[in-house]
Amino acid sequence: MRATTAVAVAVDRPTPGPPSRTPSEARAAFEDSASVGLGFVPLGIAFGVLVAHSGVGWWWAGLSSALIYGGSFEFLLIGLVAAGAPLVSVAVSAFLVNLRHVFYALSFPLHRVKGRLGKTYSTFALCDEAYALTAGHRARSWSSRRILWLQLYMHLYWAGGAIGGALLGSLVPDSVTGLDFALTALFTVLALDAVRDRRGDLPTPALALLSALAARLVFPGQLLPVAFALFTARLLARRRIVRRKPSHA
Repeated sequence: MRATTAVAVAVDRPTPGPPSRTPSEARAAFEDSASVGLGFVPLGIAFGVLVAHSGVGWWWAGLSSALIYGGSFEFLLIGLVAAGAPLVSVAVSAFLVNLRHVFYALSFPLHRVKGRLGKTYSTFALCDEAYALTAGHRARSWSSRRILWLQLYMHLYWAGGAIGGALLGSLVPDSVTGLDFALTALFTVLALDAVRDRRGDLPTPALALLSALAARLVFPGQLLPVAFALFTARLLARRRIVRRKPSHA
């Protein structure tokens, strides 16, 4: 009787199928970064072309993209180097252009990155696009390896595009325009993704738009710093108002 029961249980028991395969951290990070790469590569090519047309060596593009990785500052740096600007001017420009990264670090998930080396590289490779992708709700469960792979892919997109643009820069005529719009288009896509990801937080883009319009009307010569200051003040005010509201059980 026991043998018959055991055979019946064995027959009724479902045969285990092949284990489900979850994508690796590197593959998942590549899929996350692919949309950004579509903007990074042509933008890096535009930077490389600018390097080639500025009269400096093509290796400037590779050295800058690998060691500086400053995006918009690298475009500015090439002009400063070509003009022979003093080091003080270069240092002040680097500080002003990259000052926004200080605010990124306040909410970037650096605490989830493991290891001293990992944290060091993650801090160095923190860019606008990496911050935008890791700031959404979908990224709250990402591991340390996934965040680092994401940043590494973005670094490679930029460096590869810059080197390729510098090597092929002589083939691109000076009359070609529009490559620099890749940066604007990239930020537009990231902004749309952020709004879609936070559908219940639509007042935030409205606050940013109102801050930009007010700065444009009142301080047109200092639009960017004034807009940042107004936007930060309004976010702090909104947070204080929300915290004062009684929570409902």
